[in-house]
Amino acid sequence: MKKLFSMSVALILLLAVTACGSKPAANDAKPADQPQQAATQPAAEKKEEQKAEFNYPEKNLNWTIAFGPGGGNDIMSRTIIDILKKHDLYSKDIIAENRQGGSGAVGWGYLNSHKGDPYQISSTSGSFITTPLVSDPGFNYESFTPVALMATDDMVLVVKGDAPYNTLEEFIEAAKTRDKKMAIGGIGAVNVDAILPWLLAKEAGFEIEYVPFQGDGENTSALLSNSIDAMMANPAEALGQIQAGQMKPLAFSGQVRIPQLPDVPTFIEKGYKSVTLPMPRGVVLAGDVPKEVQDWWVDTMKKVTETEEWKKYINDNSLTEYLLFGDDFTKYLEETNKVFRDVLIETGALKQ
Repeated sequence: MKKLFSMSVALILLLAVTACGSKPAANDAKPADQPQQAATQPAAEKKEEQKAEFNYPEKNLNWTIAFGPGGGNDIMSRTIIDILKKHDLYSKDIIAENRQGGSGAVGWGYLNSHKGDPYQISSTSGSFITTPLVSDPGFNYESFTPVALMATDDMVLVVKGDAPYNTLEEFIEAAKTRDKKMAIGGIGAVNVDAILPWLLAKEAGFEIEYVPFQGDGENTSALLSNSIDAMMANPAEALGQIQAGQMKPLAFSGQVRIPQLPDVPTFIEKGYKSVTLPMPRGVVLAGDVPKEVQDWWVDTMKKVTETEEWKKYINDNSLTEYLLFGDDFTKYLEETNKVFRDVLIETGALKQ
């Protein structure tokens, strides 16, 4: 009996030692965790690899200019391109091409046909909003990837240097008393160039015939050859002819006078408060491009606006610098689209 008791005690001690010896099994759980860690590791590495794979730019850039040479859209586009090249902000070649026609419809239609292509870009103007409102080009401002609003642009009403009127009041009086309508030229069929004289005519009580052109050169030639009575122009485009006496400025569509034309009153000063509608000068990419590309261009355009060349361009062209990027530019386009739509309905160019 005593022997049996001793054997039982020995057995209990053996089991206790075995149990104590099995405690490190808690550490044995580590190998079980390792497969799970190994499973998550590749996902993290893959994410890092995807991030590292974004290498932009790798190709030449195609810059579409939706209007002819010499106009405000062309000047801004080529100024930005020169800055990008001079400051090595784009490492590949940049190919600029004027694709004029249809008040911007040809150029922006071309850009719209390259959805998803991160190497297709263009600049905006008033027609970027108005053309899709009054026609059916197959795109609108929502079709593209917004990068930046760079500036807004106002217009000056000019007549030929030897015209028989020297003030806005004399021009309006002549428009009211002559047998035929005043022919006023501008860029694009339905653009800010067209809307401003429509607003003036409606508020002042006379009629006009708006004559659209594809580029500033055509517009200027028509005025100087007496084919039209007046024209709407970007101040920078007309400043040389004004200084040479070939043109006379009558009124400016901005909120205040500009240093380049200090003696030229605004339409607002003359009592025509509705005759002001800034033109958006911005940059857009083709639609559906990767977010990383949009962000890259936002950062790059910020660098462009910090250069001395850009500041000189703003001053020389009598522009108002107005900087909005990405989503903020999108909101601006939404609001501007509504304003332009209301004005076009008011002038009768667009039916409700």
